[in-house]
Amino acid sequence: MALFVRLLALALALALGPAATLAGPAKSPYQLVLQHSRLRGRQHGPNVCAVQKVIGTNRKYFTNCKQWYQRKICGKSTVISYECCPGYEKVPGEKGCPAALPLSNLYETLGVVGSTTTQLYTDRTDKLRPEMEGPGSFTIFAPSNEAWASLSAEVLDSLVSNVNIELLNALRYHMVNRRVLTDELKHGMTLTSMYQNSNIQIHHYPNGIVTVNCARLLKADHHATNGVVHLIDKVISTITNNIQQIIEIEDTFETLRAAVAASGLNTMLEGNGQYTLLAPTNEAFEKIPTETLNRILGDPEALRDLLNNHILKSAMCAEAIVAGLSVETLEGTTLEVGCSGDMLTINGKAIISNKDILATNGVIHYIDELLIPDSAKTLFELAAESDVSTAIDLFRQAGLGTHLSGSERLTLLAPLNSVFKDGTPPINAHTRNLLRNHIIKDQLASKYLYHGQTLETLGGKKLRVFVYRNSLCIENSCIAAHDKRGRYGTLFMMDRVLTPPMGTVMDVLKGDNRFSTLVAAIQSAGLTETLTREGVYTVFAPTNEAFRALPPKEQINLKTAKELANILKYHIGDEILVSGGIGALVRLKSLQGDKLEVSLKNNVVSVNKEPVAEPDIMATNGVVHVITSILQPPFNRPQERGDELADSALEIFKQASAFSRASQRSVRLAPVYQKLLERMKH
Repeated sequence: MALFVRLLALALALALGPAATLAGPAKSPYQLVLQHSRLRGRQHGPNVCAVQKVIGTNRKYFTNCKQWYQRKICGKSTVISYECCPGYEKVPGEKGCPAALPLSNLYETLGVVGSTTTQLYTDRTDKLRPEMEGPGSFTIFAPSNEAWASLSAEVLDSLVSNVNIELLNALRYHMVNRRVLTDELKHGMTLTSMYQNSNIQIHHYPNGIVTVNCARLLKADHHATNGVVHLIDKVISTITNNIQQIIEIEDTFETLRAAVAASGLNTMLEGNGQYTLLAPTNEAFEKIPTETLNRILGDPEALRDLLNNHILKSAMCAEAIVAGLSVETLEGTTLEVGCSGDMLTINGKAIISNKDILATNGVIHYIDELLIPDSAKTLFELAAESDVSTAIDLFRQAGLGTHLSGSERLTLLAPLNSVFKDGTPPINAHTRNLLRNHIIKDQLASKYLYHGQTLETLGGKKLRVFVYRNSLCIENSCIAAHDKRGRYGTLFMMDRVLTPPMGTVMDVLKGDNRFSTLVAAIQSAGLTETLTREGVYTVFAPTNEAFRALPPKEQINLKTAKELANILKYHIGDEILVSGGIGALVRLKSLQGDKLEVSLKNNVVSVNKEPVAEPDIMATNGVVHVITSILQPPFNRPQERGDELADSALEIFKQASAFSRASQRSVRLAPVYQKLLERMKH
């Protein structure tokens, strides 16, 4: 049997071919995209590839899965066409592209792949055509006919006016003295060209785009008898300067040049590596307020963060962007890079005015707006771009602006604008003190806050941190969005105005006339000390009206100390639960022992399905939620009745049993005993 299984496995492996028996090398992103294009085109015959063409242009792309379904490139609609995959051709009368292109030399292959202009210019030189037709192993990155046509008349004239020097050198710069296929074209590598051993930069992106000095590879791996041809969409030129040298020679980078020198980043920008510099022009610096610019330029740490926020960790050519993607800067910020037609966008804005300026250590894109990171901003500047403008106006009116624009290490708890939809409070002594208690005396990060932590405010209050499953709260107010960490301060956007605790739970209840009956009941039940000492309690506090609304029988029961204490303990949870920490449903254990079901729906808090009239009155040892009914512990009263019934039944049963031994009437009483026993069981 084992032999049969092995023979069957061997037969299947042979039937499936070498790929089933030996794991081949991983496919490159370009090869994966080409493979997807083949799969999409196979219904049209063998070796047919689906190609997406941007409507109104000649730009074509092999399609990956995402592009196939979106049918867009850089936001522009595309149409699908079906063409022979690279290396194949049609045969009259047969479906698809069944025939492999015959191998010929490099010169003839240029005509096959659509680079006849390159053929023409090769003919004009004295030396290059014989080399392309002769023996050897070469790679040529051949510009398409459209690429040559897009050159300016001035550049083209300079090439053709001296064909055996300028044109020959330009063509040789597109060549490598060995065969290089796409599986060898790795991201960030350099190839040595046949022009003075000058480097050619290769970038191979995860979306399958391959660039050669930022020219996009259109069709790759066209084999020739003496090499391979890759068709590209631009005529490439030699790269001589590093990023720092380009900054130094361009007049539009005068302010950037001074900023780089002051930050000490010039050493990195002239060294080895592959970076993308989103280079702000003089105009970009002029757009921000002078006060802000001078502050950043005078602060070495803020300046370094600003410049690092304009540098990507790898070279990113414009042709690599066919849709939006997230990229990380050296500063650590994530930028959304996208495109709209021929325009590159940063965070949705078309602020790139000149793209793909190549350097020996990367690529430069000119931008006309500064990308100021949060780490270089004041609290005021952080808030200006957030949904807390109403709160910021209140802080400014209250005379607290110097705290929010200076160098104090602070954390601002700023309520969202939606909190003030019904209007803003007047600025008075109470409001000023309340706002001071929205400023913490330390620069915090929410990820380091922990449950039970206390924070000190400028107003002198101690605020507590509560960590719940799906929320992080400071007293009654919860953090509504990711915090923004600035140069000295951090901004927490909060879901409501924070109210610091004012006394113990008993102080809160005694200070509110709505709870006079509850206060008397707590005192009668001996719970005053519990609600006065340190602790963590959630009290669902019934109003006077709630007590008056009780049926007379239940009012009588509350007159006993034991029953009263039992009911009141059921209104007290053994931890602090503010409304922002509830989520959908929380089961909160009470001091009585049973659990309370606390829920939140449509911004209304309910306990045991009874709505809370006013939530989140904060106390130093807990929180008070106002309710308008008395909560009854589950099974409390029925259980007591059942216990009494069981005790009575047992007593009757004992008496009846004794009596039955002495009396013949036991026969008549037997049905009564049976009913009592059944009731006991239930």
